[in-house]
Amino acid sequence: MSDGSDNVIQPARRRPVTLRDVAETARVSVATASKALNDQGRMTAETRTRIRAVALQLGFRPNSLAQSLLRRRSFTVGLLTNDSYGRFSLPVMAGVSEALLDNGVSVFLCNVEDDPRLGQLHVDAMLDKRVDGIIASGKRLDRHLPVDLSNLGIPVIYAFTEPDPNSIAFVSDDEGGARLAVEHFVALGRKRIVHVAGPETFAVVHQRADAYRAVLAENGLTPPRVMMGPWSEGWGHQAVAELFDAPGEKPDAVFCGNDQIARGVVDALRERGLRVPEDVGVIGFDNWEIVAAATRPPLTTVDMNLTALGREAGLTLLSLVDGKPVEPGLRKLPCRLVVRQSCGRPPGD
Repeated sequence: MSDGSDNVIQPARRRPVTLRDVAETARVSVATASKALNDQGRMTAETRTRIRAVALQLGFRPNSLAQSLLRRRSFTVGLLTNDSYGRFSLPVMAGVSEALLDNGVSVFLCNVEDDPRLGQLHVDAMLDKRVDGIIASGKRLDRHLPVDLSNLGIPVIYAFTEPDPNSIAFVSDDEGGARLAVEHFVALGRKRIVHVAGPETFAVVHQRADAYRAVLAENGLTPPRVMMGPWSEGWGHQAVAELFDAPGEKPDAVFCGNDQIARGVVDALRERGLRVPEDVGVIGFDNWEIVAAATRPPLTTVDMNLTALGREAGLTLLSLVDGKPVEPGLRKLPCRLVVRQSCGRPPGD
Protein backbone atom coordinates (compact mmCIF):
# COMPACT_ATOMS: atom_id res chain seq x y z
CA MET A 1 0.00 0.00 0.00
CA SER A 2 1.46 3.35 -1.05
CA ASP A 3 1.63 6.32 1.32
CA GLY A 4 1.24 8.64 -1.64
CA SER A 5 4.85 9.79 -1.66
CA ASP A 6 5.38 8.15 -5.09
CA ASN A 7 2.88 10.61 -6.55
CA VAL A 8 4.59 13.75 -5.29
CA ILE A 9 5.68 15.87 -8.23
CA GLN A 10 9.29 16.96 -7.87
CA PRO A 11 10.10 20.40 -9.28
CA ALA A 12 12.37 20.34 -12.30
CA ARG A 13 15.88 21.49 -11.48
CA ARG A 14 17.38 23.46 -14.30
CA ARG A 15 21.11 23.20 -14.82
CA PRO A 16 22.77 26.60 -14.32
CA VAL A 17 23.94 28.26 -17.51
CA THR A 18 27.73 28.12 -17.68
CA LEU A 19 30.30 30.31 -19.35
CA ARG A 20 30.93 27.43 -21.77
CA ASP A 21 27.22 27.53 -22.80
CA VAL A 22 27.56 31.24 -23.57
CA ALA A 23 30.75 30.65 -25.57
CA GLU A 24 29.25 27.80 -27.61
CA THR A 25 26.05 29.72 -28.40
CA ALA A 26 28.04 32.85 -29.37
CA ARG A 27 30.53 30.67 -31.32
CA VAL A 28 33.58 32.02 -29.54
CA SER A 29 36.15 30.55 -27.19
CA VAL A 30 35.53 30.39 -23.44
CA ALA A 31 38.41 32.84 -22.96
CA THR A 32 36.84 35.36 -25.36
CA ALA A 33 33.44 35.05 -23.67
CA SER A 34 35.04 35.64 -20.27
CA LYS A 35 36.89 38.72 -21.49
CA ALA A 36 33.73 40.16 -23.08
CA LEU A 37 31.63 39.70 -19.94
CA ASN A 38 34.37 41.13 -17.69
CA ASP A 39 35.02 44.10 -20.00
CA GLN A 40 38.58 42.96 -20.59
CA GLY A 41 40.75 42.03 -23.58
CA ARG A 42 40.81 43.35 -27.13
CA MET A 43 37.87 42.66 -29.46
CA THR A 44 35.45 44.61 -31.59
CA ALA A 45 32.57 46.40 -29.90
CA GLU A 46 30.20 44.34 -32.06
CA THR A 47 31.65 41.04 -30.74
CA ARG A 48 31.52 42.21 -27.12
CA THR A 49 27.92 43.36 -27.50
CA ARG A 50 26.88 40.11 -29.22
CA ILE A 51 28.41 37.93 -26.46
CA ARG A 52 26.71 39.98 -23.74
CA ALA A 53 23.37 39.72 -25.56
CA VAL A 54 23.75 35.92 -25.71
CA ALA A 55 24.57 35.78 -22.00
CA LEU A 56 21.48 37.85 -21.20
CA GLN A 57 19.27 35.69 -23.43
CA LEU A 58 20.50 32.47 -21.81
CA GLY A 59 20.15 33.88 -18.29
CA PHE A 60 23.84 33.51 -17.48
CA ARG A 61 24.85 34.57 -13.95
CA PRO A 62 28.57 34.93 -13.21
CA ASN A 63 29.97 32.86 -10.36
CA SER A 64 30.46 35.50 -7.64
CA LEU A 65 33.00 33.39 -5.76
CA ALA A 66 35.09 32.92 -8.89
CA GLN A 67 34.92 36.63 -9.63
CA SER A 68 35.98 37.44 -6.08
CA LEU A 69 39.00 35.14 -6.35
CA LEU A 70 39.90 36.54 -9.75
CA ARG A 71 39.73 40.19 -8.69
CA ARG A 72 40.71 39.65 -5.05
CA ARG A 73 37.51 41.40 -3.95
CA SER A 74 34.38 40.21 -2.16
CA PHE A 75 32.09 42.85 -3.72
CA THR A 76 30.59 43.47 -0.28
CA VAL A 77 30.88 46.50 1.98
CA GLY A 78 30.12 46.66 5.70
CA LEU A 79 27.95 49.43 7.12
CA LEU A 80 28.24 49.88 10.89
CA THR A 81 25.83 52.05 12.87
CA ASN A 82 24.63 52.64 16.41
CA ASP A 83 21.41 54.31 15.23
CA SER A 84 18.95 51.67 16.45
CA TYR A 85 15.89 53.54 15.16
CA GLY A 86 17.37 54.13 11.71
CA ARG A 87 16.38 57.80 11.79
CA PHE A 88 19.73 58.86 10.29
CA SER A 89 21.36 55.58 9.24
CA LEU A 90 18.55 54.44 6.89
CA PRO A 91 18.75 57.43 4.52
CA VAL A 92 22.55 57.19 4.65
CA MET A 93 22.33 53.49 3.79
CA ALA A 94 19.91 54.25 0.93
CA GLY A 95 22.51 56.55 -0.57
CA VAL A 96 25.34 54.08 0.02
CA SER A 97 23.33 51.28 -1.61
CA GLU A 98 22.44 53.49 -4.55
CA ALA A 99 26.14 54.11 -5.21
CA LEU A 100 27.33 50.56 -4.62
CA LEU A 101 24.61 48.42 -6.20
CA ASP A 102 25.18 50.10 -9.55
CA ASN A 103 28.74 48.77 -9.29
CA GLY A 104 27.77 45.22 -8.31
CA VAL A 105 28.59 45.69 -4.62
CA SER A 106 26.28 44.55 -1.80
CA VAL A 107 25.91 46.23 1.60
CA PHE A 108 26.22 44.26 4.85
CA LEU A 109 24.47 46.26 7.64
CA CYS A 110 25.26 45.74 11.33
CA ASN A 111 23.83 47.63 14.30
CA VAL A 112 26.43 47.92 17.07
CA GLU A 113 24.10 49.90 19.37
CA ASP A 114 26.42 51.43 22.00
CA ASP A 115 28.07 48.15 22.95
CA PRO A 116 31.87 47.90 22.36
CA ARG A 117 31.79 44.08 22.58
CA LEU A 118 28.98 43.85 20.01
CA GLY A 119 30.79 46.34 17.80
CA GLN A 120 33.98 44.28 17.83
CA LEU A 121 32.06 41.09 17.07
CA HIS A 122 30.51 42.73 14.00
CA VAL A 123 33.84 44.12 12.80
CA ASP A 124 35.46 40.69 13.20
CA ALA A 125 32.59 39.13 11.22
CA MET A 126 33.02 41.68 8.45
CA LEU A 127 36.74 41.01 8.26
CA ASP A 128 36.08 37.26 8.18
CA LYS A 129 33.75 37.85 5.23
CA ARG A 130 36.55 39.80 3.52
CA VAL A 131 34.48 42.95 3.00
CA ASP A 132 36.15 45.40 0.63
CA GLY A 133 35.67 48.29 3.06
CA ILE A 134 33.58 49.67 5.92
CA ILE A 135 31.33 52.73 6.20
CA ALA A 136 30.68 53.91 9.77
CA SER A 137 27.50 55.89 10.44
CA GLY A 138 25.94 57.09 13.69
CA LYS A 139 23.14 59.06 15.31
CA ARG A 140 25.15 62.19 16.14
CA LEU A 141 28.22 63.93 14.77
CA ASP A 142 30.14 64.39 18.02
CA ARG A 143 30.33 60.78 19.19
CA HIS A 144 32.51 57.89 18.01
CA LEU A 145 31.05 54.48 17.36
CA PRO A 146 32.01 52.20 20.27
CA VAL A 147 34.60 50.27 18.23
CA ASP A 148 38.12 50.92 16.95
CA LEU A 149 38.19 51.06 13.14
CA SER A 150 41.81 52.13 12.78
CA ASN A 151 44.46 49.84 11.28
CA LEU A 152 41.99 47.30 9.87
CA GLY A 153 43.88 46.97 6.62
CA ILE A 154 40.82 47.94 4.52
CA PRO A 155 39.36 51.35 3.59
CA VAL A 156 37.06 52.99 6.16
CA ILE A 157 34.76 55.97 5.49
CA TYR A 158 32.85 57.89 8.18
CA ALA A 159 29.38 59.19 7.28
CA PHE A 160 27.39 61.20 9.83
CA THR A 161 29.47 60.21 12.86
CA GLU A 162 32.63 61.46 14.57
CA PRO A 163 35.65 60.27 12.57
CA ASP A 164 39.11 59.15 13.59
CA PRO A 165 41.97 61.63 13.01
CA ASN A 166 43.32 61.78 9.44
CA SER A 167 40.36 59.81 8.10
CA ILE A 168 37.81 60.52 5.36
CA ALA A 169 34.48 61.75 6.69
CA PHE A 170 31.22 63.16 5.37
CA VAL A 171 28.90 65.30 7.53
CA SER A 172 26.02 67.67 6.95
CA ASP A 173 26.69 71.41 7.07
CA ASP A 174 24.57 72.22 10.12
CA GLU A 175 25.64 75.86 10.26
CA GLY A 176 24.66 76.27 6.61
CA GLY A 177 21.33 74.57 7.25
CA ALA A 178 20.55 76.90 10.15
CA ARG A 179 21.43 79.88 7.98
CA LEU A 180 18.96 78.72 5.32
CA ALA A 181 16.17 78.63 7.90
CA VAL A 182 16.84 81.99 9.54
CA GLU A 183 17.53 83.78 6.25
CA HIS A 184 14.20 82.45 4.96
CA PHE A 185 12.44 84.05 7.92
CA VAL A 186 14.28 87.31 7.26
CA ALA A 187 13.21 87.23 3.61
CA LEU A 188 9.62 86.80 4.81
CA GLY A 189 9.93 89.99 6.86
CA ARG A 190 9.94 88.32 10.28
CA LYS A 191 11.62 90.48 12.92
CA ARG A 192 11.39 88.63 16.24
CA ILE A 193 12.91 85.22 15.54
CA VAL A 194 13.47 82.79 18.44
CA HIS A 195 15.52 79.59 18.32
CA VAL A 196 14.11 76.64 20.30
CA ALA A 197 17.04 74.22 20.19
CA GLY A 198 17.94 70.74 21.41
CA PRO A 199 20.11 69.75 24.40
CA GLU A 200 23.23 71.79 25.12
CA THR A 201 25.33 68.58 25.23
CA PHE A 202 25.15 68.26 21.42
CA ALA A 203 27.79 70.06 19.36
CA VAL A 204 25.38 70.67 16.48
CA VAL A 205 23.07 72.58 18.82
CA HIS A 206 25.78 75.18 19.40
CA GLN A 207 26.79 75.27 15.72
CA ARG A 208 23.23 75.99 14.64
CA ALA A 209 22.76 78.55 17.42
CA ASP A 210 25.92 80.39 16.33
CA ALA A 211 24.63 80.55 12.76
CA TYR A 212 21.24 81.80 13.98
CA ARG A 213 22.91 84.58 16.02
CA ALA A 214 25.11 85.54 13.06
CA VAL A 215 22.18 85.97 10.66
CA LEU A 216 20.27 88.11 13.17
CA ALA A 217 23.33 90.31 13.72
CA GLU A 218 23.92 90.68 9.97
CA ASN A 219 20.35 91.92 9.53
CA GLY A 220 20.20 94.17 12.60
CA LEU A 221 17.33 92.25 14.16
CA THR A 222 16.26 92.03 17.80
CA PRO A 223 18.73 90.38 20.23
CA PRO A 224 18.74 86.62 19.76
CA ARG A 225 17.08 84.23 22.17
CA VAL A 226 18.23 80.61 22.23
CA MET A 227 16.30 78.14 24.38
CA MET A 228 17.80 74.65 24.85
CA GLY A 229 15.91 71.52 25.89
CA PRO A 230 15.15 67.89 24.94
CA TRP A 231 14.58 66.67 21.38
CA SER A 232 10.83 66.28 21.99
CA GLU A 233 7.38 67.64 21.22
CA GLY A 234 6.91 68.23 24.94
CA TRP A 235 9.81 70.68 24.92
CA GLY A 236 8.17 72.51 22.02
CA HIS A 237 5.00 72.93 24.11
CA GLN A 238 6.99 74.09 27.14
CA ALA A 239 9.00 76.60 25.11
CA VAL A 240 5.83 78.18 23.72
CA ALA A 241 4.43 78.51 27.24
CA GLU A 242 7.60 80.25 28.42
CA LEU A 243 7.67 82.58 25.41
CA PHE A 244 4.02 83.59 25.33
CA ASP A 245 3.29 83.71 29.04
CA ALA A 246 6.15 86.15 29.62
CA PRO A 247 5.55 89.92 29.38
CA GLY A 248 6.81 91.93 26.43
CA GLU A 249 6.87 91.42 22.67
CA LYS A 250 6.08 87.97 21.36
CA PRO A 251 8.05 86.20 18.63
CA ASP A 252 6.71 86.17 15.09
CA ALA A 253 8.94 83.24 14.06
CA VAL A 254 10.37 80.14 15.74
CA PHE A 255 13.33 78.20 14.35
CA CYS A 256 13.36 74.75 15.96
CA GLY A 257 16.19 72.28 16.54
CA ASN A 258 14.32 69.33 15.04
CA ASP A 259 10.94 68.44 13.57
CA GLN A 260 9.58 66.94 16.79
CA ILE A 261 10.20 70.18 18.67
CA ALA A 262 8.64 72.08 15.77
CA ARG A 263 5.49 69.98 15.82
CA GLY A 264 5.14 70.62 19.55
CA VAL A 265 5.53 74.35 18.91
CA VAL A 266 2.91 74.34 16.12
CA ASP A 267 0.40 72.41 18.26
CA ALA A 268 0.98 74.67 21.28
CA LEU A 269 0.50 77.81 19.17
CA ARG A 270 -2.76 76.46 17.74
CA GLU A 271 -4.00 75.67 21.26
CA ARG A 272 -3.46 79.36 22.11
CA GLY A 273 -5.49 80.49 19.13
CA LEU A 274 -2.44 81.65 17.17
CA ARG A 275 -2.29 80.96 13.45
CA VAL A 276 0.68 79.30 11.76
CA PRO A 277 2.12 80.86 9.66
CA GLU A 278 0.04 84.05 9.68
CA ASP A 279 0.82 84.99 13.30
CA VAL A 280 3.94 82.92 13.91
CA GLY A 281 6.09 81.14 11.34
CA VAL A 282 7.74 77.83 12.28
CA ILE A 283 10.70 76.00 10.71
CA GLY A 284 12.06 72.64 11.85
CA PHE A 285 15.24 70.68 11.17
CA ASP A 286 15.81 67.12 9.77
CA ASN A 287 12.89 66.83 7.30
CA TRP A 288 11.71 63.68 9.04
CA GLU A 289 8.88 62.95 6.61
CA ILE A 290 6.52 61.15 9.00
CA VAL A 291 6.61 64.17 11.32
CA ALA A 292 7.02 67.09 8.92
CA ALA A 293 4.30 66.04 6.46
CA ALA A 294 1.86 65.04 9.22
CA THR A 295 2.13 68.36 11.09
CA ARG A 296 -0.80 70.74 10.57
CA PRO A 297 0.08 72.83 8.67
CA PRO A 298 2.86 70.75 7.04
CA LEU A 299 6.26 71.77 8.29
CA THR A 300 8.90 73.80 6.52
CA THR A 301 12.19 72.20 7.56
CA VAL A 302 15.88 71.81 6.83
CA ASP A 303 16.82 68.57 5.05
CA MET A 304 20.36 67.35 5.80
CA ASN A 305 20.53 65.49 2.46
CA LEU A 306 21.63 62.27 4.17
CA THR A 307 20.89 60.12 1.12
CA ALA A 308 23.23 62.29 -0.98
CA LEU A 309 25.76 62.13 1.86
CA GLY A 310 25.58 58.33 1.84
CA ARG A 311 25.95 58.27 -1.94
CA GLU A 312 29.13 60.36 -1.76
CA ALA A 313 30.50 58.13 0.99
CA GLY A 314 29.80 55.03 -1.10
CA LEU A 315 31.42 56.43 -4.24
CA THR A 316 34.48 57.52 -2.28
CA LEU A 317 34.82 54.07 -0.75
CA LEU A 318 34.68 52.56 -4.25
CA SER A 319 37.51 54.87 -5.31
CA LEU A 320 39.64 53.70 -2.39
CA VAL A 321 38.88 50.04 -3.12
CA ASP A 322 39.93 50.60 -6.73
CA GLY A 323 43.25 51.98 -5.52
CA LYS A 324 42.58 55.62 -6.35
CA PRO A 325 44.10 58.20 -3.97
CA VAL A 326 41.64 60.20 -1.84
CA GLU A 327 42.72 63.07 0.40
CA PRO A 328 41.76 62.62 4.07
CA GLY A 329 39.62 65.26 5.73
CA LEU A 330 36.12 66.32 6.66
CA ARG A 331 33.68 66.97 3.81
CA LYS A 332 30.65 69.13 4.69
CA LEU A 333 27.69 68.56 2.38
CA PRO A 334 25.10 71.33 2.01
CA CYS A 335 21.62 71.11 3.47
CA ARG A 336 18.47 72.28 1.69
CA LEU A 337 15.33 74.01 2.88
CA VAL A 338 12.09 72.15 2.15
CA VAL A 339 9.36 74.81 2.10
CA ARG A 340 5.88 73.71 3.12
CA GLN A 341 3.00 75.65 4.70
CA SER A 342 4.30 76.46 8.21
CA CYS A 343 6.06 79.66 7.12
CA GLY A 344 5.47 80.24 3.40
CA ARG A 345 7.66 81.52 0.58
CA PRO A 346 9.25 84.99 0.36
CA PRO A 347 7.57 87.48 -1.96
CA GLY A 348 8.56 86.97 -5.58
CA ASP A 349 9.62 83.29 -5.16
